Amino acid sequence: MSAGAAPIDTQGLRGKLTPDAPLAKLVWFKAGGAADWLFEPADRADLELFLQRLGGRLPLMPLGLGSNLIVRDGGVAGVVIKLGKPFAGIDVEDGHVLSCGAGAHGILVASTARDAGIAGVEFMRGIPGTVGGFVRMNGGAYGREVADVLIDCDVVMPDGALVTLAAADLRYSYRHSQLPEDAVVVGARFQGQPGDPAEIGAKMDAIGDARENSQPLRTRTGGSTFKNPPDQKAWELVDAAGCRGLRLGGAQVSEKHTNFLINVDDATSADIEALGEEVKRRVHAHSGVELEWEIQRVGRQQDRS
Repeated sequence: MSAGAAPIDTQGLRGKLTPDAPLAKLVWFKAGGAADWLFEPADRADLELFLQRLGGRLPLMPLGLGSNLIVRDGGVAGVVIKLGKPFAGIDVEDGHVLSCGAGAHGILVASTARDAGIAGVEFMRGIPGTVGGFVRMNGGAYGREVADVLIDCDVVMPDGALVTLAAADLRYSYRHSQLPEDAVVVGARFQGQPGDPAEIGAKMDAIGDARENSQPLRTRTGGSTFKNPPDQKAWELVDAAGCRGLRLGGAQVSEKHTNFLINVDDATSADIEALGEEVKRRVHAHSGVELEWEIQRVGRQQDRS
């Protein structure tokens, strides 16, 4: 699909606006279509100006590492906002507070906290994503989640207005917030507590080792596919339904961790999503449990006409 003429006057913008921008290279599955438009702002003021000019005329989708995402083969309508290095800063503030840009990787947040003797955010070592994504989705790992440590977050609304939302405003639940879809998280503050760097580092190493030993990290994957049902593990339900190693097209259920789907042979996003739906069907037939997607699925189905 051609995006056509630029949706706004770009004079004075310092970021990069790209039409028909391929997204496969920006997501972990390495599959999917193009964005009608991809905007990579130079900084927060640049993003605010862009959204003010856009005036809500097109849908928006923020994109972080693309780790928990299926971009459908027909691409994404409107504008994808990619926050890069200008949004990746981390500052240590008084009171064991970490002030982080939305583009900061979870590993870097945890490492910065360790070096500053701040405990309580070690779990971010195990989240494959950036601050913006796991603030929006209440990301978590190894017994903790963002809701446990978030103080507040800075958000640019679709009209370009910057607002600060307290954690309570996001009304967190398991892997979900009530943040408006078109809002773009640009920063967040997390509350830690004093800790010993060596002990913090040991916890982070344990998390890293656990991920390495149990998850297919060196494959084209999207992270945890399904939410854990109450008092159950999604991977156990998938395994019990006989789905370990199940293939559809170029997509496969990981044999190492059955709550991961992997792109093993140039899978399309349609392959990956259809495999997930087949897993859901088999799990429901076997155990009566209706699994819910944890991976976000966005965009248009491929037009096959």
